[in-house]
Amino acid sequence: MTRSEPFPQSVFPEDEAAVLALARAVRETGYSFTTVTPATHAHVNARPPNAEAKSLRDVFGWSRPFRAGLLPEPILHLMRKAGAVVEDGPLLRPKLRFSSLDGELFTHSAYPPSAADAVFFGPDTMRFANAVIAHLEGRTSPVRRAVDLGCGSGAAGICIAKRAPGAEVVLVDINPAAMRAARVNARLAGTDGVAVRRSDMLRDVEGLFDLIVSNPPFMIDTAARAYRHGGGPLGAGLSLAVAEQAVERLAPGGSLVLFTGAAIVEGEDPFRDAVADLCARTGLDWTYREFDPDEYGEELATEAYDAVERLALVVLTATRPGMRP
Repeated sequence: MTRSEPFPQSVFPEDEAAVLALARAVRETGYSFTTVTPATHAHVNARPPNAEAKSLRDVFGWSRPFRAGLLPEPILHLMRKAGAVVEDGPLLRPKLRFSSLDGELFTHSAYPPSAADAVFFGPDTMRFANAVIAHLEGRTSPVRRAVDLGCGSGAAGICIAKRAPGAEVVLVDINPAAMRAARVNARLAGTDGVAVRRSDMLRDVEGLFDLIVSNPPFMIDTAARAYRHGGGPLGAGLSLAVAEQAVERLAPGGSLVLFTGAAIVEGEDPFRDAVADLCARTGLDWTYREFDPDEYGEELATEAYDAVERLALVVLTATRPGMRP
């Protein structure tokens, strides 16, 4: 996305080859884990029996502290080699997680994702990926070139690459930690057509795309964490900026799939109104639907959302008429 200040030193490991070796070793155990929301994660981990890890899932899914003897020695060795573990008194703590999606494992930041450059993965990642997969299943034209804008873990772009063999799929982000995670995840999934590049929005990548997908941050986050803070009116600033840039870079027949949040005020959706105007001005066909009418209700207790009655998760699909030659 876009950010004015440099990221601090990351808590996400920097040795990509070592993280990839660790990920492969964890996958070989048959590990799987569905990552929950941070709120659910906090509730489950707060239960007294969960104070310390008792299994591989507890370590790499629930981010619980563990004793060195819990894990197989080869996996602990790979964690140390990757810099993916820190000492916490007599216990150890993991610095990354592994989550399951679309038959693959994805690495991302350990819980809690409080660092400014945290690589987030959660239920919204799964919803976003499923919206992209549904779009691909309904397309009548091939995807030759696609971009996952603000890719984070790279999950959506990797899902595209798996379904569009031979396509050029570009994963872009400005967060170095996200770029590292996306590269590892693309190699782990065996998606050779994926390239990871640094780009502020789409400014640093060239050309037109058959498919642009994005799940930009849409909250008002007082800590201004990159994966969460949307800025602008009621958190919609980045989502609007993505839409405005993306519609200019669609090839004939190309589509934008934007999964984001919308703050509903007195029954009205200002974000929908803004994208309706954008699509009308640019001559795009578009659909817009509420994926979930009421999420993140806890945010309404904050002053920033005093005028908001609900936060909806929405999917915008905007398509440029025509056929690519």
